[in-house]
Amino acid sequence: MVMVQRFQQMVRIDQPDRKAIDWLAAMPECRDLSRSELKAAMQKGAVWHSRGKSQPQRLRRASRLLNLHDRLYLYFDSSVLAQVPLEPALIADEGGYTVWNKPSGMLCQGSKYADHTTLYRWAETKLKPERPAFIIHRLDRATRGLVLLAHSKQQARWLTQLFEQRQVTKTYRAVVRGCAPEEPIRCQLPVDGREAISNIRRLGHDSERELSLVEVGLETGRKHQIRIHLSSLGFPILGDRLYGNAGVDDPDLQLQCVYLGFDDSGRSASYQVPESQQLQL
Repeated sequence: MVMVQRFQQMVRIDQPDRKAIDWLAAMPECRDLSRSELKAAMQKGAVWHSRGKSQPQRLRRASRLLNLHDRLYLYFDSSVLAQVPLEPALIADEGGYTVWNKPSGMLCQGSKYADHTTLYRWAETKLKPERPAFIIHRLDRATRGLVLLAHSKQQARWLTQLFEQRQVTKTYRAVVRGCAPEEPIRCQLPVDGREAISNIRRLGHDSERELSLVEVGLETGRKHQIRIHLSSLGFPILGDRLYGNAGVDDPDLQLQCVYLGFDDSGRSASYQVPESQQLQL
C-alpha cells in the first residue's frame, strides 16, 4: 500500500533574499522530499506566497527571492499531486477567450493543495501563445461540456458581466430516468431561495430502459439547478448520486453543456459540442 503524505506548513520569512525553494527544503516536514519533488509541487500549485496584507497567491517559481516578513505556505498531499489531468478539447481560440469541451471528471477550479488537473491550468500550459487563464463560469466535476475561459482581466470582466446580465445562451443535454412528457416544461422552482428557471424539452425516450433524453435551456445559473429541477419533476439524471437514486453500477452523471452563445461586439458568437459527441440514448 502506498503511504499518503499530507501536511500543511507556513513559514514567516526572517532572512531576506533567500530563494523560495531553500525555505521549503528547510522545513522539517520536507526532510524526506527532494528538491525536485518540491519544485514539482510548486509547479502543480501546492505552494502559496503572501506579502504584507495581500492575499496569498500561488507561487510556482522556485528561484523567487523572498522579502523579510513574507509568508510562504505549503499544502502537500501526495495523493493529490500524483493525479494526472484529463485532456479537454479546444473548441475555439478567439485570442482573448477560448472555448473548451471539458470531459467528465475534470475540475474547473483547483484547491489549495494543487491545480494541475484543472481546465484553466491545462489552458495556461498548453495554449500557444501562452497566456493566463481566468475562470468565468464552472461546470461540476462530473458534468461534461462547454466552458469559457478568459485570457485577460479585461476579457474576464466583460464575459462575467454577460453571464451576470443573462446575455449568454446555455443549453444542456441530460439522460434522465423515467418518461419525460412530450410537452415542453418551464420549471421555476427556486434554488436556495433564489429565482431559478429551466426550460426542458424531450428529445427522445427509450421505453425498454425507461430513460429519456432531454434538452435544458437555462435562464438562470444556480448551483446544481438542472439536477435539482429534473429531480423535483420526477426525472433524476442518470448517474446523479446527490439528487437522484444512482447505484454503484450506474454510469457517471449524464449531464452535458452542449451550446453557448452570446454577442461578441456585434458578432453572433455560438459554440457547440460536435453532434457525434453529444449525449444520446
